[in-house]
Amino acid sequence: MFSFNMFEPHVGRVFQNRFSTQYRCYSVSMLAGPNDRSDVEKGGKIIMPPSALDQLSRLNITYPMLFKLTNKNSDRMTHCGVLEFVADEGICYLPHWMMQNLLLEEGGLVQVESVNLMVATYSKFQPQSPDFLDITNPKAVLENALRNFACLTTGDVIAINYNEKIYELRVMETKPDKAVSIIECDMNVDFDAPLGYKEPERHMQRPEEPTEEETDPSNYEMDIGFRAFTGSGNRLDGKKKGIEPSPAPLDPSDIKRGIPNYDFKIGRITFIRNSRQQPRKTEPVSEIMEQIIFRGLNKSTFLHSQI
Repeated sequence: MFSFNMFEPHVGRVFQNRFSTQYRCYSVSMLAGPNDRSDVEKGGKIIMPPSALDQLSRLNITYPMLFKLTNKNSDRMTHCGVLEFVADEGICYLPHWMMQNLLLEEGGLVQVESVNLMVATYSKFQPQSPDFLDITNPKAVLENALRNFACLTTGDVIAINYNEKIYELRVMETKPDKAVSIIECDMNVDFDAPLGYKEPERHMQRPEEPTEEETDPSNYEMDIGFRAFTGSGNRLDGKKKGIEPSPAPLDPSDIKRGIPNYDFKIGRITFIRNSRQQPRKTEPVSEIMEQIIFRGLNKSTFLHSQI
């Protein structure tokens, strides 16, 4: 009277709690249509057929929709989001950088599974070219580019477009898991040294030792300073004869050149108080004897005055 087949559809829904199917993948350039879909290449989302949306709507999945892509032939996998459901049946369209990570060719099979990923808190990237250092504010550029991504996977090489130039960055590390969701998250970003980058060598400049060269005193710049009676004058009788200045010529021997300190060391200052040692004055013996004699006389006089 009762048939057990009536329970089979219900049992099927219980086990089909996760979306999993295979598609033939193609790059976005193969997508038919008059509209330019170059925006797909700038992010980490794929285009799936409408039948996928019908299956996902019947399953109890969480939003946002995130998927795990696996190439079983090369055992490579990555994670992505979905942009639209407008592809032909049995086909999905991937960004070119994502197909390179999965080692997929045009028309290759890819396994698509729905997953739940933890929210990202930290990620570290390594630019694949030193040209990335030419960007003035790389964190701001990366933050703007990651708005087109849904998730990150450790080991992937993502591609971002800036100033009509494509920069590739390898995802070196993600926290708290190897695959994380970056939708509405507060994530700290760090950069590793670019691939092939070499730090510039710093050469220590040694101070050159001064060499004393014989110079001609006539080539010195003459700092005459103040010289008396070098100006012109006026005569009381109004005549201009004999009023032209005739200063005495400066002798090159009058120019004094400083003596260099050959013992100079960097970081040491030497103050020379007296460059010439003055001769010690010696008093004659007769004056010394007179001082001794008068010392005794003064003492005796002082004693008599006391008595």
